[in-house]
Amino acid sequence: MASDRPTTDLLALRTPLDEAALRDALVGVEREGFYTRLDVVADTASTNADLLAVAADGDDRRVLLAEFQHGGRGRHSRTWNGVPGAQVIVSVLLRLPECPLQNIGWLPLLCGIAAVDAVRSVTGVAAQLKWPNDVLVDGRKLAGILVEVAATSPVPTVVAGIGINATLGRDELPVPTATSLLLEDATELDRTPLAQALLAGFGDRIRAWARAGWDTTELAAAYRERCSTVGQRVRAILPGDTELHGVATDVDDQGRIVIRPDGGGEAVAVAAGDITHLRPV
Repeated sequence: MASDRPTTDLLALRTPLDEAALRDALVGVEREGFYTRLDVVADTASTNADLLAVAADGDDRRVLLAEFQHGGRGRHSRTWNGVPGAQVIVSVLLRLPECPLQNIGWLPLLCGIAAVDAVRSVTGVAAQLKWPNDVLVDGRKLAGILVEVAATSPVPTVVAGIGINATLGRDELPVPTATSLLLEDATELDRTPLAQALLAGFGDRIRAWARAGWDTTELAAAYRERCSTVGQRVRAILPGDTELHGVATDVDDQGRIVIRPDGGGEAVAVAAGDITHLRPV
């Protein structure tokens, strides 16, 4: 990890997102843009909450980015806040006509694929996925994802939120187990090309998934290639606070992590739970 930098150096790295460039690259069918609207705001409590509040208005493929987020939430309602200009904070309002409701659970995993690919291609940082959708570098959390369902009928509607730590210094990390692109010696720290690659990749994945009739086979294969949990010995905290220890052997076509329990027995497919990577025994 890179050495600490003075605060003045960090501020110089935190140039504003280029809203015009992002719109030009991502919005409008004449440029084959996936998105219909893209906005950047200076400050908000939560980009996810902002888009959930307007989901009933009929918008689709609408993007909201924030320079600063002061009231964000992660999974299990955990607090997730920002540092001004130091992160990519983005949410997408998305309608999924004809997508089976049981397949919507793949959205967080698809977001993870798009985030890993953007980080790798733009910054050179070797990000990986920890099931289901934490983006890690050598076990440290670089990015978080939260997908929330706005409606299930008449058209499934979701808001997908992604936050990537870009220029956080060591003393700005939310927890000691987090990291940032700066601390991982990224070759690119400008957030605009990273946001562009992230949103373009997300749009491409959604388009391909729709063309496949919402079949998850290709998504599952792409996810397995990027998932560091497969092959690891893990502890799973399941609903009801029960624990399962074993080796994660696969991610199935429903997005569940498959664990072979210590001591033998049939493999268990886990749909929800907190996973911890353990040292081999």
